[in-house]
Amino acid sequence: FNLTHKDVQVEMGTFSKAYGTIGGHISGSDSLAKFAYNKSRTWLLSSSHPPAIAAATIAAIDVLETEPQHVKNLWKNTEYFKKAVDDLGFNTGNSQTPIIPIIVGESQKAKAMADELYKQKVYVVPIVFPMVARDLSRIRVQMHAKLTTEQLDYVITKIEQIGRKLEII
Repeated sequence: FNLTHKDVQVEMGTFSKAYGTIGGHISGSDSLAKFAYNKSRTWLLSSSHPPAIAAATIAAIDVLETEPQHVKNLWKNTEYFKKAVDDLGFNTGNSQTPIIPIIVGESQKAKAMADELYKQKVYVVPIVFPMVARDLSRIRVQMHAKLTTEQLDYVITKIEQIGRKLEII
């Protein structure tokens, strides 16, 4: 979008994906922080993180800042996996993140695919109606920086086999 930090008024993020902890953040001006602090229902009705969670989040940020190879590996794995499942004929939508949807259509197919993959020691999350439109149910694959090409190939093979069995591809 060709925006600079000066153009962005609010930045939001989650700690549960990239950092492997829980919670998230909203960053912005002092007036935004005061507004959020006083008006956000989720803030008003929740409690603070335990110190161990805050420390784990800070440690995760430190690792990502000092060891950039993890982010590089994550994107390498994401691109490899996404290309492979796209080439097999799966619909991965237009995700530009390391969370790759495989759109399968009906909710029952998403649940069946997730169940079959789990039996093969592959854990994915089915996302079904009403979280998405009835005909856009999917499994969600979350990429990991430490996966090897061999592990990714195993997952891709299992997804292909089950996708054919369920007539998704």
